[in-house]
Parts: sequence; C-alpha cells; structure tokens
Amino acid sequence: MIYLLSPLVKEGTFSLPMISFKLVADAIDFSRCDTLLFTSKQAVVSADEIDKRWKNYPSIAIGGATKKKIEALGGEVIYHPKYFYGEVLAKDIKSYFFDKKLLYLRPKEISFDSRAYLSQEGIELQEQIIYETSCKTYKIEEQPKKGAVIIFTSPSTIHCFFKNFSWDASYRAVLIGEATKKHLPKECLYLIADEALIDSCIKKSKEIEKNSDFSL
Repeated sequence: MIYLLSPLVKEGTFSLPMISFKLVADAIDFSRCDTLLFTSKQAVVSADEIDKRWKNYPSIAIGGATKKKIEALGGEVIYHPKYFYGEVLAKDIKSYFFDKKLLYLRPKEISFDSRAYLSQEGIELQEQIIYETSCKTYKIEEQPKKGAVIIFTSPSTIHCFFKNFSWDASYRAVLIGEATKKHLPKECLYLIADEALIDSCIKKSKEIEKNSDFSL
C-alpha cells in the first residue's frame, strides 16, 4: 500500500494529495531580470499560466521534475544542480551567477530564505510570489491503512499530512530529498529516494514493500 501525497496520480499508488495551489499574481515583472530561478514544478506551471514570456529567459532549475517541466513547456535550463540544499544552492548562485539579474518566481511559503542568505554575500536576488499553497482537509476514516508506505514530496506535504492525521508506528516514509527530511518528525522511519523525482520515490517504496523488516 503506497500512498502518494503529491497532486500527481501514478499507477501503483493510492492518490492522497495534501496541497491545493492558488495563483496570487496576475502579471510577472521581468523589467529588472535576465535569468529566472525555479525551485518547484508548480512554480513553472504557475508562471506559464500568468505570462508565457517567461520562456524568453534562461532558467535555473532546482530538482529533476522542475527541469523537466521547464523543458516540456519550451523553456531553456542553463543550470541544474544534481542535489539541492538551501545553502548549497546559495553558494552555487554566488559562484556561477554573481553577475546575473536573477528573478526567483516562488510560492508564498519557502523552506529556505535564499534571498537573505545571498544578501549577506552582496548578491541581490529579486523575488516575486506567484502562487500559494493550502492544505487539503480529510476525514479521519481516510487515513492511510496500517503498514502503508507514505511518499512525502515536499516539506508542505509533511505539514499538511500531520494537520489531518497522526503517525502510526507501522507506517514507513519515503522522502523526495534531504530538504524534506528536516521537516519529518523524529519518530518516523524513512528512506530517501535516490533521485529527487516521484518515480524514484515510488521505486524506493516498492523496495520497502518487499522488505518487511525495513528499519532505521
């Protein structure tokens, strides 16, 4: 029993999306930028709904799914780090893009304040909030069954899950990356996917299902 908390529906999993998305901008200010920064697939989708001119600018893509969505919609990815941690990303931007005018198209809530970190290094990161997330609400009888493997695809999915349900000792978690791990309660047993992709999370979940003795 694999529960996927992303809005995506994937074969072999139970769909239990935790997050709703809402646009909070009706225009994007490109006037002072020459490069875009995206840290989620939803940010790309939102930008495309608001103003398709975003494709005229090269993009920094954080995460494999983000890179794929940019390219699928016709954008150009000029940098894609294999691994993403907030401070590592900020250091990479300082090293490779110190002379660029970056615009970070972002959600209202973020797990790492890249702008504040970069400002300490003398680099200005412009930001525009283009969408916000909210938690879906579920009834207690919709809680995952005992023995389930639960895929968390972001810190927000963890937050929203625990707003709806309590953790059962029989559950096992699969996380999409290190940044998500920081938000998981200590009592939760987990593994991290080999790549920051939902398909990789599903593959790891199937490995757990085969290994009933999985433990930390």
